[in-house]
Amino acid sequence: MKAEGQLLNRLIAFARLLRRAGIPIGPGAVIDALHAVEIAGLGTRADFYWTLHSVLIKRHEHHAVFYEAFHRFWRRDQIERVLAEMLPVTRTEGVKSRVAQRRVEEALGLSRRMPKPPKQPETIFDMRGTISDAEILRRKDFAQMAASEIEQARKSISAMKMPDDEVSTRRFAPSPRGRIDLARTLRASVRSGGDLIELRFKARREKKPPLVALVDISGSMSDYSRPLLQFFHMLTMKRRNVATFLFGTRLTNVTRALKTRDPDDALALCSQGVPDWAGGTRIAQALEEFNKRWSRRVLGQGATVLLVTDGLEREGGGELKREIDRLHRSCRRLIWLNPLLRYEGFEAKAAGIRAILPHVDELRPVHDLSSLASLCNALTETRTSRLHDPKHWLGAA
Repeated sequence: MKAEGQLLNRLIAFARLLRRAGIPIGPGAVIDALHAVEIAGLGTRADFYWTLHSVLIKRHEHHAVFYEAFHRFWRRDQIERVLAEMLPVTRTEGVKSRVAQRRVEEALGLSRRMPKPPKQPETIFDMRGTISDAEILRRKDFAQMAASEIEQARKSISAMKMPDDEVSTRRFAPSPRGRIDLARTLRASVRSGGDLIELRFKARREKKPPLVALVDISGSMSDYSRPLLQFFHMLTMKRRNVATFLFGTRLTNVTRALKTRDPDDALALCSQGVPDWAGGTRIAQALEEFNKRWSRRVLGQGATVLLVTDGLEREGGGELKREIDRLHRSCRRLIWLNPLLRYEGFEAKAAGIRAILPHVDELRPVHDLSSLASLCNALTETRTSRLHDPKHWLGAA
């Protein structure tokens, strides 16, 4: 039992390292990894590597990060000296490997302990006309960011100007111009004895419309879930009427969790309350549950809905068409945010994409900081840009 407890502590520390390196891992995955190791046994280092890999890694893009983290973390473990002599056979090369090495080094804090390189003769370069680091970060895909860049992106999201959209309500309020307010005009004339009648005016009261976010957290969206949740957390902090729902194989309301002031605590509460994180996706069933249980509660007063998903639904038939059409008719504006638009050769050929596309008002990319800033501007404006008109993609399909 003592050895089992030590192994659990080591697995928890390893999971924290992977989370700092950018891989979404919940506490349930650590327990599953412990059970898998107990069943498989501690044989060779390669067996131990692939046992943890099969439980903790859900996407191919995370393989390089896991390799670097495992190689560095478990090699330092003095308890498993025999296993430390063996290295996993699998290696990854190219850009993803370099990004993975940088993420793991930053997560372990090795970058701060690296010796400074010897001083070289000072060389002056003319940097006029080049792109700044901030501009590179704005255009960099969330999936390709290192751990330090993800932290910089979080700070950029915090400093981002949130949308300032307003809609007219049925209620009136005093105004310097507009309709004549007869009641206030008569009351003002009584005070002056009827000698002087000064007209009073009223106009429709304006307020910020509700924002509802439906965010896909399936395995294909795992690289974008955390930055987007940070964006919606900041949006929730700066305006009151924001509701956020997460869906994979089921629908979960995380609005209360995102009202926590600290962003790390808010995201931790979200991950604890969502059992289907980085799993499969059932868009039609999630939309059906939202339409039945939540639409009347959160879609009043001209709400705008942000649907964040790649649309990769296996069953893109009549059920998905019916539910997305119902959602479209229940809100004032439905904006689809799809990270697949980062590819220049994107085509609306998947069954789920073809089912959703005719029932949205806008189709926008959401894969970097620049796209989030563009979304804030789009929410403030009332006109739909021709570039993001879904009819463009319907014609191409």
